[in-house]
Amino acid sequence: MAHLRRNHSSQNKGLQTTFRLVVFFVFAIIALVAGFAYFKNQLTNLAENTSEPTVDYSLRTYLPTSRGEIVHHRYYSLSYAEQHEQAEWVAYTMDREMLNMPNVDRFGMFNPDDDVKTKSAVHRDYNNSGYTRGHLVPAGDMAFDTLAMRETFLMSNVSPQIKAFNNGIWKELEENTRDWTYTNGKLYIITGPILKNVAQTIGQENKITVPSGFFKVLLDFESPEKKGIAFIIPNELSAKRLEDYMVTIDEVEKLTGLDFFDSMIDNIEEENIESKIRKASWKVSDKRYQLRISRWNFE
Repeated sequence: MAHLRRNHSSQNKGLQTTFRLVVFFVFAIIALVAGFAYFKNQLTNLAENTSEPTVDYSLRTYLPTSRGEIVHHRYYSLSYAEQHEQAEWVAYTMDREMLNMPNVDRFGMFNPDDDVKTKSAVHRDYNNSGYTRGHLVPAGDMAFDTLAMRETFLMSNVSPQIKAFNNGIWKELEENTRDWTYTNGKLYIITGPILKNVAQTIGQENKITVPSGFFKVLLDFESPEKKGIAFIIPNELSAKRLEDYMVTIDEVEKLTGLDFFDSMIDNIEEENIESKIRKASWKVSDKRYQLRISRWNFE
């Protein structure tokens, strides 16, 4: 009898162990299902709460004249000048909503632009050239979105720039442009290289023209005060104030042979916006100027 009792005891223990395992697996399955449902709900809420600024495509109807291939990316358009292996201009809008969004990580890797039919320049064209890969659409203007950031690192958005120019006055102009965008709410921005009467090139695979300078045209096209300003800046180290490079939009058109807003604004507005400089409407940060001449020019 004692022997039989021992067998029953072993059987009971085996049943208890099996029962515990079944209960454990049941609870584990319930926990997994509940966890999956929770995380699915969290992801759904995250997707619903993720805001993306509305891209203003309307001004792409009013792109500058072009002598190259027009390419439309999601956040900007460009005209690619194959003979110079760079864009003759880039055009986009920037608004306060974009600037208010958290910044994504800087991308940092330059890639060829596969949308350029004739093929763009490549990263290695700049190796050991003495020139930096200067952004036309700044990465800082597109820091609100990962795709927007990546698009600024396409080689079609790059021009050869002297390092002291890129890190110095060009950086100062870009940062002031973001200030003016925030103040005015929205700006239409056109930027490009000065490619007239230049002969120097870099790159063994692609012959990239080294611009003598760069221009930037800014248009505040919304009421109450429609206004514009332009800059022409030599591709060199500068200690001059940014205001010294302010010019009329007409002057940029004359220098580049481009026409910017012919079909966008009527004749009266065009006369007021393109032929006049209102420096008081475009206040330049003295703090940034001091940073440039004391530090940025030498970085």
